[in-house]
Amino acid sequence: MKTRLISLAVALALAACSSTEPGNSATRPAQVPERDEAVAASPAQPVVALEAPTTTADSMAKVQGNQQTEMSFLYRPATVPAPQPYPVAEDRERYAAIDEGAVKVVAEAPVSTFSIDVDTGAYANVRRMLNQGQLPPADAVRVEELINYFPYDYPDTANGRPFTVRTEIAPAPWGTGKHLLRIGIKAQEVQRQALPPANLVFLVDVSGSMDSRDKLPLLQASLKLLVKQLRTQDKVALVVYAGSSGVVLQPTSDHAAILAAIDQLRAGGSTAGESGIRLAYAVARQGYIEGGINRVLLATDGDFNVGVADVRALKQLVERERTGGVSLTTLGFGTGNYHEALMEQIADVGNGSYHYIDTLNEGHKVLVDEMTSTLATVAKDVKIQVEFNPAEVAEYRLIGYENRALRREDFANDKVDAGDVGAGHTVTALYELTFTGSAGRVQPLRYAKPATSGAPTGELAHLRLRYKAPAGGASQLLEIPLRKRDARASFAAASADFRFASAVAGFGQLLRGGRYVDELDYATVRRIAAGARGGDRFGYRAQFEQLVTLAETLTPRAPTAANE
Repeated sequence: MKTRLISLAVALALAACSSTEPGNSATRPAQVPERDEAVAASPAQPVVALEAPTTTADSMAKVQGNQQTEMSFLYRPATVPAPQPYPVAEDRERYAAIDEGAVKVVAEAPVSTFSIDVDTGAYANVRRMLNQGQLPPADAVRVEELINYFPYDYPDTANGRPFTVRTEIAPAPWGTGKHLLRIGIKAQEVQRQALPPANLVFLVDVSGSMDSRDKLPLLQASLKLLVKQLRTQDKVALVVYAGSSGVVLQPTSDHAAILAAIDQLRAGGSTAGESGIRLAYAVARQGYIEGGINRVLLATDGDFNVGVADVRALKQLVERERTGGVSLTTLGFGTGNYHEALMEQIADVGNGSYHYIDTLNEGHKVLVDEMTSTLATVAKDVKIQVEFNPAEVAEYRLIGYENRALRREDFANDKVDAGDVGAGHTVTALYELTFTGSAGRVQPLRYAKPATSGAPTGELAHLRLRYKAPAGGASQLLEIPLRKRDARASFAAASADFRFASAVAGFGQLLRGGRYVDELDYATVRRIAAGARGGDRFGYRAQFEQLVTLAETLTPRAPTAANE
């Protein structure tokens, strides 16, 4: 009997040991499914989640007729351990396809029309990938956003207009017989204290995919930088979304309350982005300031997986909401499952701008150094149209702006939306030109008619701009003739800003495959940029040179004859 009891005790002890071995299913952390579907928190993987809303009379607010939208939502971090890092697939980043702008023959298509773009997100995102030791996919490189990331020393505004326009023409640093036409816009500066009062809604993604140091913690730190710049007349509300959406903080000017609300945010759950956007607009409409700044700032990795996740449907939602006078700015964060196509496109239709924040320094640049241009609009629906003279210009190519192209008739149609310019913004566009008499990229037609023009002799092109006042109304027209005699004799004779912008344009095109930049390489780009650094107050241009070196190092070298 005693022997049986001893044997039974040993067996129980062995069973207990085996049940706690590493890898045993009894204690192995629950696996989190891929985020292609809604993610539910496992009991073995507790997360800090939004609690159910209370049902009080104060928690409901009327929005548009009889529609009721919840406006008071308790958000208290649960007393559970912090969630484990959220696993994401490293190849789920999504970018909209870009069909690189083609060469146009002036005799066949003399007019080019596009909307301006003040987004800068592509540059910061490309920088992030290069710093991580990888070349960006071609579709992640929107060349105009690389160019417009940098401030340029354009003259201040004059003549009562919201912006000035400057043009410059000089030989291109690539190709034979190629010239560049630079169009530069400088928006009116507005001092921070002179800004109208602001009604801001921070719409923050607290879903499980945001549980990473480069996402929610960086987002919180960046928003707190902005809060510290706001004035007593500015109000902030905080809306969050995960599996559901809710109002964490009603509009307030109390900085301590805003900072405390930001600090308490925790990540967990699936991503109901559509409901969050709807609720944020409802909060913005309730706090609407007539004549003020009314803006939603959406901060997310863009990986919506509950509700409407189709880019087209979300764009239509944002388009409907912008007519109410509330703009949308998007702030992108994170890696792995980043949905950049969504972030860029909904900002464009939301009368706002898109930025990618990869470091706290970038958060400071966007939300502190450039706060007035990020928040305050000085000109709406800005369109550019260039009509080239076939007697002087044989071919042209707009560098970048592929997803901003407009039809010729859209230019004079005030119902067609276009880009907005913020206070102090600089916007740059570059055309590659081939003058008549130089070898072009397009084979001439056998039966083409000789180019004729009624334009004044020596006039290369006619530049037109249309824009609206921030309050809307009919657009105003600005026209500028561009003359061949104004072209610089050499690339070296061009301004430092022209040469630097050309270097950035060349860099972006090399990252996209270098289809049109004949004989240009990264070493030449770096040399041009170093010689055009100028004052470089914030060190952005010096940093660019480092990125060029990284790209050169990461680019596979073509096999030499000896190694073939």
